[in-house]
This record gives sequence, structure tokens and C-alpha cells, in this order.
Amino acid sequence: MKRYIWGRVIRAILSVFIVTAVAMIMIYTLIPRELIFKTDATYQKLGGKEDDRNRYKYNAYEKLGYVDFIEQTDMCGAYASDNYDACMVENSSEIKSILPEYEAKGYTVQQYKAGLYYAYKDNPILSIVGNFFSNLIDIDHPWRVTDDSNPELNSTRGIYWGLDYNGLPALMGNGTEHQYLIYVDGNFPFIHQNIISINLGLSYPAYSYTPITQVISSSQGSEDTFEQTFPTGETIESAVIQHSCQYKATENLDRLDTNKYTDNYAECLTQKTDPSMIQDSMTIGIIALILAYLISIPAGMGMARHKGKMGDHIGTIWINFMIAVPSLAFIFFGRQIFYLLGLPQSFPTFGAHDIRSYIPAVVILALMNTASLMLWTRRYMIDQENADYVKFARAKGLTEKEIFRRHILRNAIIPIVHDIPANVILTITGAVLTETVFAIPGTGKLLPDAINDHNNSMIVALTMIFTALSIMSVLLGDLLMTAIDPRIQLEEKEGGAH
Repeated sequence: MKRYIWGRVIRAILSVFIVTAVAMIMIYTLIPRELIFKTDATYQKLGGKEDDRNRYKYNAYEKLGYVDFIEQTDMCGAYASDNYDACMVENSSEIKSILPEYEAKGYTVQQYKAGLYYAYKDNPILSIVGNFFSNLIDIDHPWRVTDDSNPELNSTRGIYWGLDYNGLPALMGNGTEHQYLIYVDGNFPFIHQNIISINLGLSYPAYSYTPITQVISSSQGSEDTFEQTFPTGETIESAVIQHSCQYKATENLDRLDTNKYTDNYAECLTQKTDPSMIQDSMTIGIIALILAYLISIPAGMGMARHKGKMGDHIGTIWINFMIAVPSLAFIFFGRQIFYLLGLPQSFPTFGAHDIRSYIPAVVILALMNTASLMLWTRRYMIDQENADYVKFARAKGLTEKEIFRRHILRNAIIPIVHDIPANVILTITGAVLTETVFAIPGTGKLLPDAINDHNNSMIVALTMIFTALSIMSVLLGDLLMTAIDPRIQLEEKEGGAH
């Protein structure tokens, strides 16, 4: 079993890498990169300010990995640090002597209208793909931060045990990106860490260079303040999540930072009132999935036991109806019915903390899943009823109820069980149509929104996440089948038996 699992895991990792790499190559080579500014309001506002527009554009390209971008101030700092002021003079001999160095390295040198120079070099697609995968696993350590404006940093780098703002023990760092590396709180799973994280890139233009993992997993809505004490001893109502605090360069610290913090760990996330995108999608998806199974399995079993009778005909009509009606039409029809019953047509009407916001989406999503579950449950049950072991059980004198419960149900449920992990895990990806129609702020809308906004980093990240979840769900389904029925073997036994 272990050999089988490890083999599947290795093949799964390779598959995820290949699919993601192909998606990146297609996106970064076939789609004009200028389209990323199509929905960027800041870029559009720059209008005729050509210098500002170019600076903004190439800074964006560099952050997203398209190019390596450098300006005259950096050129002079690298090659003429002893004569920096003279180098920064417009069209100085010093800067003109430096420019060939960059041209020789493959940079395209341009000049702003204001007179200063800049240079950029396109990153090859294989380099873009390689950088994505090489930076995928992010490990925090005491030499992670560099800050020339903080000369004491090098002498204080390290990891140590301390107490957090609640007086609870925590593994902390100095010189690390995060102050709290391991900490505990009252939220599941209670023990948390910031040492190892997944880096899926930055979201742009939507969410303005926010890390994609943060976009998906952070709470939403307005700030949720609570009373807390900061390292300086100041106790105030604040939405700051102190366990999330990261290092902030000394030159960027302001008065508000120094009023709260005694060190540079002042770049913190804030707690919001509403659940994260993942939480919204999983809440709706899992409840809908449970409801769908509670409806479909008994209905499918009843149809099989009473094949050809009224209940079977009614179930068949429902299955055909759900298969024939377009999903979008059914969602809009269901939304209108719930509106007549006094429930909202849009999730934001009552918000995430009102159960009425969830009912229409959950019920509609559950009903949309019933047709296939009822159909396959009925088929599996009927198939087992005609098996030889059922005929043998009848010949032994077992009642139909005993045959159904002890034999048919046990075997027919196995293929249905196989799909449960997939259905649960893939609730993370959200229901695209349902979330779009009801304006639910979940992960289902992320991919179509990213495509419309030309948010290439988000498209790549979601491709990787969805691929990994799909492959993982198949493996978990296989393992669950063996747990339900030990007769099923996932690998070849000695002697060639399966």
C-alpha cells in the first residue's frame, strides 16, 4: 500500500508541475502582456504622462516576472557609487559610459522625456516558469530580511522562545520575515506556523499586488476591531492581527508604528468581519453536498427497489428534467422562486452572518447535484440485483430486505463512496455559476474574473490549485474504497493476484 501511495503522489506532483508549466507557457507567450493594464484604473489615469506611464508599466512587468527593470539611480549606484551625484546628472559622461554595460547584457536602454535613462530586459519563458517553481515553497529564516537602515539587525538575528501579546508561548524570530514563527490561539487548528508558506505570486491588477494565497484565505468585509495590547503597552481597539506582523524597513516606519511596536515588525494584516473566499465556498459547497447525498442516495435506492413503479417513474422524470434544463436557467428560476418566498436574490443583501443569505445557493446547488447521484445509485443497485451472489442468496432463503441491506447495498455503495473525497475537496474551487448569479464572494468567481481582468498570475495559481485538488481527490477516493471494502487491492500482491 505504501509503495502504491508514494508512486501515486510522485506521479501527481509531476502532473501538477506539467499542467502548470504548460498553462504558464501559453499565457505568457500567447497573450499580449499589455492587456494586464486594461482594467488598471491607476494606469489609465496616468494618461499622457509618458514618463510616469512607462515607469509604472515596467515596474508592474518586473513585479510580475516579465522583465528585469532598472533605472538610472540603480545604474549609478551599481557602477559609479563613488561618483553618484555626477552620474545622476542628465546625459553625463558617467552614465553614458555605463549604458554599454547594460546593452551588452541584453538590456534595451531607453530615455525618459525628463532626461534620465532606464533599461529593461525580457525574461525568457523558461526563466519565468523556473522562477515560479523555485520560489513556490517559501521558508522563513533569520537571514531573510535585509535592511541597511537598521545597523543593529545583523547582531540580533536569531530564533527564540517568547510570549505573544496574549502571554502565550511562541517561537519568534528577528531577521525573519515574520515575527511569530509558531504560535497558538483559539482558532482551529489552534497551533499555527509562519515558517513554511506557499508562494503563488502576486495578484494584479485586481487586489494590487496582494499575495494570491492571502487573497484566497484572508477574511473579507469591513475591519473587525477588538481590544488588544501592543508591545509598547498601548491598549486600544484595533483590527490588527499581531500574529501576522512582518518586518517593515526602518525608513518606512511612521508615528503610528512607533506608538504600537518596539521593533520593525509593524506590517500586519487586519481582521475582517466576513469569512474568507475559501470559507464561503466550502461552507456552501459542503452543506449543499450533504443535502444532495441525503436526497439522492435514498431516492436512487428507492427507485432501484421499486423499478418500473410510480416512484421510479417520478425519479426518472426528475433526472431527465435536471439533465435537460441548462444549469444557468435552473439557477435563475430557483433564485426567483426563493425571492417570492422572501429570501434574497443576492448574497450581499443580508451578508455572510445571516443564514438567509446561504439558503437559496445551498438548495439550488444541492438540487443540481441530485440528478447524477440518483441516476448512478439506481444503476449500481440494479446492476447488483442481477449479480450471481444475489441469486444465490435468494436461493438460500434470505429475505429481500436482508439481501438488500447485507449484500446489494454494500457493493453498490463502493463506486459512490469513491467520489465523496472529490466532491468534498472540490468545494474549495467553488461553484462558478451559482456564486456568480448570487454574487457570493467565494473562490468560484475567481477564475472567470481573473480571465476577464487578464490577471495572469491568478490564472496560473488557480490552475495549479485546481489541478492538485483534482488529482488528490482521486487518490483519496481510491483509499476510501479500500477502507470500505478490504477486498479491493490497489497494488499487485505477490504471485500476481489483485
